Amino acid sequence: MHSLIPLERLDAARFESPEILKKLAISSRRLAELKGIAGSIPNQAILINTLGLQEAKDSSEIENIVTTHDELFKDDVLPEAFANPAAKEVLRYRQALRVGFEQVKRSGLLTANHIIEIQAELERNNAGFRKLPGTALKDGVGQTVYTPPQEPDEIVALMRDLERFINDAELFAVDPLIKMALIHHQFESIHPFYDGNGRTGRIVNVLYLVKEGLLDIPVLYLSSHIVRTKADYYRLLQTVRVDDDWEAWVLYMLDAVEQTSVQAIATIQAIKAVLLDYKHRIRAGYKFYSQDLINNLFMHPYTKIEFVQRDLQVSRITATKYLDALAEGGFVRKQKMGRGNYYVNVALNSILMGNAG
Repeated sequence: MHSLIPLERLDAARFESPEILKKLAISSRRLAELKGIAGSIPNQAILINTLGLQEAKDSSEIENIVTTHDELFKDDVLPEAFANPAAKEVLRYRQALRVGFEQVKRSGLLTANHIIEIQAELERNNAGFRKLPGTALKDGVGQTVYTPPQEPDEIVALMRDLERFINDAELFAVDPLIKMALIHHQFESIHPFYDGNGRTGRIVNVLYLVKEGLLDIPVLYLSSHIVRTKADYYRLLQTVRVDDDWEAWVLYMLDAVEQTSVQAIATIQAIKAVLLDYKHRIRAGYKFYSQDLINNLFMHPYTKIEFVQRDLQVSRITATKYLDALAEGGFVRKQKMGRGNYYVNVALNSILMGNAG
């Protein structure tokens, strides 16, 4: 098992094979299309919120933290009435993604310290990089297949190298999508944290694309593809370590970008269509129509009276009246939970559930 070397020591020419360049052209085109379509939704927070939750669910599922959309959305509206630990953990993933996105937007960088903050948000601890040896990655039958760096100094040095690789465009002249694949592999191989390496690494993927300007907001989530191809994902990670087969790994990741972009484009187009439909029909049929109301209904697949009160600056009685009228009109479905009610956006929910692949 070879020890880890800084990525810039790889030969960049390895990634110029016809097969890789062809795949890269398709993936880049799909990603550019996704960026354009995501930008056409007037309120970007809607996508960050709803698709961020989708990614959080899929990324957590790879680590066997399994929950349903229903549990997630319920926890979002009524955390006090709901004690599902898996749902709470998934919602922390979305929060960690937000924290990272704000940092990249603010600084234009993605540093080792940012990555530590993302992981701290995800795991709700401040353990930072591993200080104790003993971490090993095992296969399905409990055999150790890979032992990541064990010495704290080596972990820090490798993360410093990785930080430079991420932020210095001159260091390695390959396309950012290829760099993203290399960064993800190196991060997972360093395995710098006690917990949350897989999920933190998947957040780093999308934040790197935002940093490089390939996306404006974090809406490309590779986790759904990895969930579907989990065996390949782990096999190819390992093939790089054992056989130095970086090419197969890069092709896998480029394919993930292509497939996931296509899926995200379809989801966003569907959200856009129902958002416009709700907007037109509510505006035509209800005097209380406002853009803030539409934003509220699409920011929260499940909403509640308090959210409407807060977002529209109206009284509780008024907010209740609005939501009950919309429930009668079939826009939302009123559900009882504990002593409270929540309201399910029927059309949006059916899109998000339909993508529960």
